[in-house]
Amino acid sequence: MIKSGKAPIPVLILLLIGITAISFSSIFVKWSEAPVSVQAMYRLFMTAFMMLPFVWRKAPEIKQITPKQQGLLFLSGFMLALHFLLWMGSLRYTSVASSTLILALEPVFVMLGAYIWFKERTSLSALVGVAIAFMGIFLLMGASRVSGSDASFTGDMMSLLGTAAVAVHMLLGQSLMSRMSSLVYSWMVFLSAAMCLGVYNMALGIPVTGYPAKEWGIFLLLAIVPTVFGHLLFNWMMRFSSASVVSMSVLGEPVGASLLAFILLHETMNAWQFAGGFFVMCGLIWFLRYKQPHSEPAPPMRESVPQL
Repeated sequence: MIKSGKAPIPVLILLLIGITAISFSSIFVKWSEAPVSVQAMYRLFMTAFMMLPFVWRKAPEIKQITPKQQGLLFLSGFMLALHFLLWMGSLRYTSVASSTLILALEPVFVMLGAYIWFKERTSLSALVGVAIAFMGIFLLMGASRVSGSDASFTGDMMSLLGTAAVAVHMLLGQSLMSRMSSLVYSWMVFLSAAMCLGVYNMALGIPVTGYPAKEWGIFLLLAIVPTVFGHLLFNWMMRFSSASVVSMSVLGEPVGASLLAFILLHETMNAWQFAGGFFVMCGLIWFLRYKQPHSEPAPPMRESVPQL
């Protein structure tokens, strides 16, 4: 990958800012009392609105989107909406640490999906990392069962299914962005996901108005902090640093989120959760070290935030 010069701020500082920003996502969700479907809907609508000044210039490209591509864009948006419903919903049942550790398995699910749909192969060494990471997940879920907490187990399962959903969304993005700009793709998908969540809220009779100012502030923070100062910053960093360095954000989020949850929410981890988290992190480090990125196109960043 060709770099366009030296970053105006040291990459390490940018990485720390980005990891901190995305780590706040789960904290904001925990702070809000609004239904997660409403939080996710407004987060996406607000993000799409903020992108409008940039998307406006891409109107000719949008008009050239084929019906098949429109269908795939909607499917990608639907999977992103499903991801938000499940992952954000998991935080109502399980701890920030468990939920974000499971979410960190995202690149593993992308690899599994790429093998199933595109027959992309990976190294045996990387598969060892996958096995170690899933051992950690079993320990995390086993800890919920041992403690007799059905709610925590439910939350862990929701995070796992949400991670699978976002992996499908990313694989669709990898295919679609070979035919359209990431900006157009991201805006269309965000809008589709927000509309899916809007329909979900209306179908279940979930109110979308009447929330206090505090909730609207959280909706806006969800749209700005993890998106602009997190995922968008990581994409911008790709101009100055390698993908392997930026991929460390996958490892940094559960660590940052767990520390913030301990400080701001007074959440702690028991010995089983700590052991499970240790295996997940070790497995991911091993996987990211030995997977084969050179012959495969890199998948889009989570939530497909574009490079502006």
